[in-house]
Amino acid sequence: MRLASSLLLLASASALAQNAPTPPQGAASAASGGADKLQRVEVQGRATDDTARRMSTASKIVISREEIEKFGDSTVGEMLKRLPGVTTGGRPGRGGDVRMRGMGGGYTQILVNGERMGPGFSLDELPPEQVERIEVLRAPTAEYGTRAVAGTINVVLREAYRRRLNELRVGGQLERGLISPGLGWSRNDSFGEGGAYNVTLNAMKNKRRDDVISDVKTQTFSTGASVDQATRGHSDDERQGVFFNARVQIPLGPGSSLALQPFIVANQGSNDSSIRQTTTPAPNPAPANFFDQVDTHSDNRMRMLRLMSQLQLRLDAETRVEARASLGGGTVTGNSARQERLAGLATRLQEDRTDSRDRSWNLAGKYSRTVGEGHSFVGGLEGEGQTRSQARESLVNGLPRTDLAEFGDSLDASTSRIAVYAQDEWTLDKQWDFYFGARWEGIRTRSTGASYQASNRSGVFTPLVHGRYKLDERGREMIRASITRSYRSPQLQDLIGRPSINTQVPHQANTPDRAGNPDLKPELATGLEIGYEKYLAKGGLLSINLFTRRISDLMRTQTLLETVSWSPTPRWVARPRNIGKATTSGIELEAKFRADEWWEGALPVSLRSNLSLFTSKVDGIPGPHNQIDAQPKGTLNLGADYRLRSIPLTLGASVNFTPSSVIQQSLLTEVETDRKRVFDAFALWNVDSALSVRLSANNLAPLDYLSGSVITTGDQLISSRSGGPSYTAWQLRVEYKL
Repeated sequence: MRLASSLLLLASASALAQNAPTPPQGAASAASGGADKLQRVEVQGRATDDTARRMSTASKIVISREEIEKFGDSTVGEMLKRLPGVTTGGRPGRGGDVRMRGMGGGYTQILVNGERMGPGFSLDELPPEQVERIEVLRAPTAEYGTRAVAGTINVVLREAYRRRLNELRVGGQLERGLISPGLGWSRNDSFGEGGAYNVTLNAMKNKRRDDVISDVKTQTFSTGASVDQATRGHSDDERQGVFFNARVQIPLGPGSSLALQPFIVANQGSNDSSIRQTTTPAPNPAPANFFDQVDTHSDNRMRMLRLMSQLQLRLDAETRVEARASLGGGTVTGNSARQERLAGLATRLQEDRTDSRDRSWNLAGKYSRTVGEGHSFVGGLEGEGQTRSQARESLVNGLPRTDLAEFGDSLDASTSRIAVYAQDEWTLDKQWDFYFGARWEGIRTRSTGASYQASNRSGVFTPLVHGRYKLDERGREMIRASITRSYRSPQLQDLIGRPSINTQVPHQANTPDRAGNPDLKPELATGLEIGYEKYLAKGGLLSINLFTRRISDLMRTQTLLETVSWSPTPRWVARPRNIGKATTSGIELEAKFRADEWWEGALPVSLRSNLSLFTSKVDGIPGPHNQIDAQPKGTLNLGADYRLRSIPLTLGASVNFTPSSVIQQSLLTEVETDRKRVFDAFALWNVDSALSVRLSANNLAPLDYLSGSVITTGDQLISSRSGGPSYTAWQLRVEYKL
């Protein structure tokens, strides 16, 4: 391909030289010094997003840098919300935890360069400039791992290409009158005989102000009493961060290379809030520790360093070996002060200090060989370990808390994982492709405190089958199907028994203490998917995908009244538990194309749309709203962009919609979440080949965003609703190629 392109360029240049008019002799002499210096022209061919998606046996979506940059999103999380079946957990326009198929935390496997990151790292804070591409796998594979009940999102950091690039980006975001500046720089170049490197640096400072709204109504059946509690206030958040990523690619011979990639994240932030609480009727007499105003201040700092390396060796034409190793470390420190007041007088001051230190390692080896007619065998071995050491100090009015004395101030926890896998990609003929895989993973977790020691061990075997049938020999129309086994393992914090005590007065079911559960077992899921894809002539795509998952040992956080060691009276405690089985299913529709491909005479506007619908049922929870945690009924995305022909201006817009949801979380609790509707738009002006200016607006026509719950205990009905308005964010960014 590259040779053909080079020959075409050479022939074109020769033809131009032959047909060009002969310059005057003087002009030729004057230009002779510059004529000897020809500008270097590089022609490189790379597979498009749709080509990479079409060639994969397993269902896979690839998002390239061009698509990542399109809307000028400030975070990766905001960009991902436009993908089929992806939702985010924050306020409109604020990103949040990323979820596939609408399923809550832990169901979507988040990887960076194929590895899990340590605590404190948030994909939602990662600047898009740090990312080369994003790979979305709807079903688990043996190589990427099977902790992916909903799917896998693998973020690939910037890679090193021999193409020369030196790019600077300067911009700022405006929200509610607060300016958040940002700076980014990326350099790409080659060195030596075939070596290449990339350096990407981002610095940002974010400021946000939110209104706090919360209303709670408590009705007591035995007395008939009704109490309303209204909370109003504001919260100011400020965060600064630096992200550094570099990659050095060293050639070791034909088909062999060594890559080194350091990744550094350093951020710190602070939050100040002030709220007033009105209770009607006012309690008389006021119970112990009652308050009507709370002022809080917190600051935190996170540092993370990870060094990743990858060795690729081609042993012969059919055999490749890959080894990957990484070491990482991080610290998270936090300080908070909560001052409670009653009638203007300070009553209770709680101060908390935490210092967490994490260390991690990762080793992986992969052997690939083409075997026989159309078989590509891959086998691998992986090991991973993580340790955490945490020190905590909690004071009330300057004195140590006696209710937490038995748990001590220090905590040590560790988790280790080993996995072995094998897969065979078999091209049966021009139309049939199969992927057979199997993976076994063993996980062990330990945690120790002053008065307890807990451990958890689990092992999971997951067989996988993917198939693809091409309806035409060119592979532009196909049917995909897969049968998979996947699992969701407990998070480390879910296994740690130390409680977090809620100081809200009065203590009731909507303000529980929180604690872990060392006896949690992993969820297991059996999945079935079938899909149809049609690739259009001008780069468009039509697809439909159906999926279902049957889950056993479902984990869910439930609130129950418990007799606990940290209180002389029973307390409401929320802790994760295995509660039984569940089923979730859905359909994902996607269409993207140019308007002139379907309507003659139309402008070449690029249109994108996807619609996903979900349903689920949790056994043992009464209907009709007994769904998977946080799962809405669906999500819808519509978008378009157009590059004007007369001037170098590109315009685009999109809308993301997630309907409201009501979920019966347990026998006691029903949770309701508001709808989300986010309008985004951008304008990109290419001033010249080196300079461009991008103006974007996020969350035009903002909506209030509230969530609530209804809790029915044996003696109380507690209705609550909290949240606040969302806001439009304007961003201006200048991109300059140095």
